[in-house]
Order: sequence, then C-alpha cells, then structure tokens
Amino acid sequence: MENILSQQQNQYIDHSKMEVIFNNINRPVTLKFENVVYKINLAKEGCFKNSPKSNEEKIILKGVSGIVSPGEMLAILGPSGSGKTTLLTGLGGRLVNGHLKGVIMYNNKTFTNAMNRNTGFVTQDDVLYPHLTVSETLVFTALLRLPKTFTVEEKTTHADAIMSQLGLTKCKDIIVGGPFLRGISGGERKRVSIGQEMLINPSLLFLDEPTSGLDSTTALRIVSTLRDLAKGGRTVVLTIHQPSSRLFYMFKKVLLLSEGNPLYFGRGEDAMEYFSGIGFSPLVAMNPSDFLLDLSNGILSDDPRVLVDTPIEDPASIKKTLVTAFKTNLVENMKEQLQESDVHQVAEKLHEKKFTQWSNTWWQQFSVLFRRGMKERKHESFSSLKVGEVLVVAFLCGLLWWKSNNIQDQVGLMFFYTDFWSFFPLLQAIFTFPQERMMLEKERSSGMYRLSAYFMARTIGDLPMELVLPTIFTVITYWMTGLKPSALNFFSTLFSILYNVLVSQGLGLALGAMIMDQESATVLGSVIILSFTLAGGYFVQHVPWFISWIKYISISQYTYKLLLGSQYSHGETYSCGMNATCLVEDFPTIKTIGLGGKGISMVALAVMFFGYRFLAYVALMRVGVTKK
Repeated sequence: MENILSQQQNQYIDHSKMEVIFNNINRPVTLKFENVVYKINLAKEGCFKNSPKSNEEKIILKGVSGIVSPGEMLAILGPSGSGKTTLLTGLGGRLVNGHLKGVIMYNNKTFTNAMNRNTGFVTQDDVLYPHLTVSETLVFTALLRLPKTFTVEEKTTHADAIMSQLGLTKCKDIIVGGPFLRGISGGERKRVSIGQEMLINPSLLFLDEPTSGLDSTTALRIVSTLRDLAKGGRTVVLTIHQPSSRLFYMFKKVLLLSEGNPLYFGRGEDAMEYFSGIGFSPLVAMNPSDFLLDLSNGILSDDPRVLVDTPIEDPASIKKTLVTAFKTNLVENMKEQLQESDVHQVAEKLHEKKFTQWSNTWWQQFSVLFRRGMKERKHESFSSLKVGEVLVVAFLCGLLWWKSNNIQDQVGLMFFYTDFWSFFPLLQAIFTFPQERMMLEKERSSGMYRLSAYFMARTIGDLPMELVLPTIFTVITYWMTGLKPSALNFFSTLFSILYNVLVSQGLGLALGAMIMDQESATVLGSVIILSFTLAGGYFVQHVPWFISWIKYISISQYTYKLLLGSQYSHGETYSCGMNATCLVEDFPTIKTIGLGGKGISMVALAVMFFGYRFLAYVALMRVGVTKK
C-alpha cells in the first residue's frame, strides 16, 4: 500500500510539474512592430569577369506596422515576393543579412536571449531527421530544450503529452521519412515541427507557411490547432499564401502585403468591409483571401462576373491607390493602438534574473546529441555498400601484392595505403556539415545547444566507422601481402594508417564547413589530396625548388614516412642482385623520403589534426547565428 501511495504521489508531482511547463513556464507576450523597413544590397557583376561591381539597394519591407496581443493569431498574407517571410523572420529575431530598421518590441522590450528562449519558430520546410521516429524526434528535442531542473523521465512525459495534444500518438513509432524514404504524412510532419517548438511552451510562436503543400482538410486541422494554442494565451504569427475561406475567418488579425507595402491591417472579419468602403467590392460571393491576393497583385479579377466600383485597370495604379488608402484610413488608428499599448502594457520580465544562456549543461547536450546522431546515422555509417567497398578493395589489394618480398612492391603498397586512406575519409567527411546545415541553422538559432557540444558529438560519433573500416582493411591486407609478421611492425603500420585517416577526416570537415557546398568542396578536396599525393615523394623524387614547399604541408608525405619507418630501419639490407645486398636506406624511393624524422612527422600530423578541426569549428560559428 505504501508503494502504491508513493507512486501516486510521484505521479501527482510529475503531473504538477508538467502543468508548470504547459502553463507557467513563460508569460504572455505582446508583439509590437512599427515602421519596419528592410533593405538588402544586390551586387551585380559586369559583362566581363574583371569588370567592377555595382551595388544596388533593394527595399523588401517599406514601413510595416502592427500589434499582436496574447490570445490572438495574426496571418500575414500576400503574393510571392511580397515580403511575408522576411517580415516573419525579422519579427522572430532571425534576420542575419541586410539592414533592418524600425521598432520591434516584445512587452515593450527589445529582442533578447531570454525572449529567444521563449519564442518558437517553425520554418516552411520541415527540417527533421528522416530516420528518427516521431517519438525519438520529440524526446531528443525535449532533452535538449527543456531546463535541466527536470529529469529525463519528466522531459519524456512532456514529449508524450505534446504528441497527444497534437494527435501524433498513433504514428509515434513511425520514422519521419523524407523525399526518398517513406514515413509519416505531410500533415503529421508539420505537426511534429510544431510540436518541437511547443515543447518549451513558447509565449510567442512564428510559423512560415504552415499549410504549404497540405490538402484543405489537413490545413484546417493545423490552423485549428494553432487557434487553440492562441486561445491558451500565446501570441501566434504566421504567413500563409492562399487560405481557404474557412481558414481565413479563423484569423483574429490579418496583415496584407504587396511588394513590401502594407495594404490592410485589422480584424480578418472586417477586411472585406474595409475594401468595399474604399471602392473595391466584388459583386459575387468569393473567397476573401482570393480577392485580397488579387488586389495585392494589382488585379481586379480574371472572372468577368466579378466587378469592382473603380475605373482603374493598371496594376501599378491599383497598388498605388491601395497603399494611399491604407495610409489615409488605417495608419492613424494603428498609431493609436500602439500608443495605447505603451500606456497600459506592463513590461514582462521573462525570467531575466534567472535566465541562463543554456537550458542544459555541456555534458548533457553532448550526450543527447551523440545518442541522437548515432541513431540517425547508423544506417549510413554501417551501410553494406560502404563495408563492401572497403572489403573488395582490401582483398583485391591482398591478391595483387600476395606474399610479395620485393622491396619496390612493398614500398608501392605503403604509398597505396597512404593514398587510399587519404581520399576515402576525406570524401566521407566533406559531406558531414553540408548535409546538416539546415538542421544546424534551425537548432542553433533557437539556442538549443552550444556549438562545441554539437561539434564534438558529431565528430566523435563518426569515429567508430572511421576507425573500424581501416582496421579491418589493414588486418586483411597486412597478412596477405607478406609484410613483416611481428606485432610491433603490424601495430606501427596500423597506427600510421589510422593517424592518416583522422588527419584526412579533419581536412574534409574543414573544407565542408568552409564551403558548405558538397560538389564544390569535393572538387577542391580532390585537387588538394592529389597535390599532396604528387608531392608525397613516391611519384616525383626530385621536386623543383619553387614548388617543393607543398611537401611540407602534405599529409601524404608525413604518413608515407611513418609507414616506411614501420617496416624498415637503418642498417637493414635487401637483395639487390646476384648474391648482392644493399642497405634499405639507399633504395631510391626510400632515400628520397628517409627513415629518420618520424617524430617530426607525428608532430606535423598532430598540428594538422587539431588545425583542420579548429578551422572547421570556426567556419561553423557563422551557421545559425541569430542577429539580436
């Protein structure tokens, strides 16, 4: 009985904590923006490659104002290119490039790290890991985003509650999927994206085109869910392209944009009455959003049955008339609303005194990211194609050099080790960060974890496969090719190969992080490794002085020196003719490289090991950085 009571008390405590997360972790936020202007510089190339560039400034937003209070849902409408996403991104504090001017206030305070922590932002594209299940996706997000004051069990319970709230329980054990991997439906994916942001119970929720690509029924469910969230005291702002009439009347407020100009701001149910009052009134029933989008495009109607009370037909003139009407009829009323907000609104503290930059410790972030990465990439790291590729090359190599006791052949084998295990890990590592750029931008901009925790988890998570495959390769080829059968020689060779793998991997990580384009990084990486190979001391033994500097930064040369040192030593001889022996160090290829200086080679490779990873880390610092 005591155990049962204890369990009931624990359940009560857990439930009460969940209620705290849902209802009290954040405070309501009033979003106010006034005269928001956004400009970007467009650099134009001349006709010739070396001609000077001319800078042209483009204005994306042209003085947009508005206010959204807790419990309200604001829909930003407009055709493509009208500035909807730009405005949403600016309001969410996520614009990095360009020049943003105007006043954007959150409870009469500017955007801060504390505000960022209490803001949810759902992008138009659902950036999710395809091989994780719905449950794993939300649980890992909860472990990263919820405060460390909650236990793992409480965070998991909260993720389960979110799945239940969004109707995801039936698909919780199904993988998310992607373009080429079957998983959950598009509507379920969108709800998972919303669920990730709802885990922190945000005071302010931004959504970019949440109904894009969804059928009308699924879109209705999504918007209904958002309306219920708003009724719970949250402030919801979303962009939407062309909602149905059922969706349109769910919006508490509507902001209509055309080429960055506001054409209407007010209650959704009053929009048609406003445009009718300024002479733009359809004479037949139609979807209000369709009519508003036609007006924002400067088109009265493609349907001859729909007439408006205005003789204007030119699209530019229509837009100009609507902009003038907005300034004449709505701007003053909007200014009054903003001033009333300044007088009556009490600035919320948003837990600023208790705010810490990170929800969890570095080690907690690292461990969660490491486990998540291993789950997501296990299909890729241990793929049969990759393993089969290495095994085929290993046995082919073993057969070609079968029990070879010729020093020329063995030296060639050492260089093949160097070459193959430079290219293979480099090309694998180049894809690491470009593939995860969107995920990194999304999670970093929300302040989910430290970049150092992500970087360490990502690079260490790849080590098992990076080291297992070359080890298997070495075990197979070493004994098939007849190299020295002592443990010291074998482990020296294995160490040299693994050292080469780690350094080459670091170079690949740096190139991928700096360029962030898989094709360009692959081409550049291939050229660099090819240059290192040519200057490695095997193909060209007498490199001209003006290009010999390459060998000092060549991974291949230092690894080649270590591999030769693992098999040969000073004073050792080999058969060089009829009853004649020669010193190994006098063999032409070995003489060029030399059997000494192994310590220098290890130090040089160590500098490269840390240097390349440092470059990769610095390059990643620019990804996902939010402009405060």
